[in-house]
Amino acid sequence: MENKYKKYFEVNKDTWNKKVGIHSKSEFYDIEGFKNGKTSLNAFELEEVGDVSGKSLLHLQCHFGQDTLSWSRLGAKCTGIDLSDEGIKKAKKLNDELGLDATFVESNLYDVPKNVKGKFDIVFTSYGVIGWLPDLKTWGEIIANKLKKGGVFYLIEFHPIVWMFDYLKTPPELSYPYQNSEAIYEEYKGTYTNNEAEIISKEYGWNHGLGEVISALTGAGLHIEFLHEFEKSPYNVFPELIKTSDRMFTLKDEAKLFPLLYSIKATKK
Repeated sequence: MENKYKKYFEVNKDTWNKKVGIHSKSEFYDIEGFKNGKTSLNAFELEEVGDVSGKSLLHLQCHFGQDTLSWSRLGAKCTGIDLSDEGIKKAKKLNDELGLDATFVESNLYDVPKNVKGKFDIVFTSYGVIGWLPDLKTWGEIIANKLKKGGVFYLIEFHPIVWMFDYLKTPPELSYPYQNSEAIYEEYKGTYTNNEAEIISKEYGWNHGLGEVISALTGAGLHIEFLHEFEKSPYNVFPELIKTSDRMFTLKDEAKLFPLLYSIKATKK
């Protein structure tokens, strides 16, 4: 990855290292429930990825590994990577405590080709991942390179329209472009699990439209099986969302103007 992004990645890594301790103690991640057998995966990805038993799975941007370990519990042979060394340290500790066989590697996504050996049946990534990446063309190429022939890539992510709003303002203000090549910098108190946490989050991110995401994958030779869009989110991470009867969250009725999530499944022919 070009040196011009080095500063951005260093700032983001420092913030995510600080977030690990807060997140791992939060109700949001419910680590005790997880240790007692609760899955961290949601209905969307469980249904759309399907049976992973006996399959090798590479989880990109895995935070401190709960989803990786949830796939491991379902029978996949998992490898999780993340930028944060604190996240990987916590993931390894959880793996040992639960007696699972996942592998965790500290790695910037763009260093995966040199840090992760072999090819996989499934490459998986989810919820709040795309925005940390300045270059999706290389991202798509890395995914294609890490998939076996016939392998599946699956992404579930917050919709790009969601990231056009500045949530530090009340009400949220339409402030950012649908897609952009320049970094967006934000600095705010707390984190999405606790607005009052004693942390100043300093973050560089990039907005990517659906066209850019799809083109990165097809340009790398992957075949798009589907693109789904959803009006509900399993996470209450945006202001004034309404809880639904199925324990999901959605925009207020009068404001349902855009989807909250999208998912993509792609295959390597």
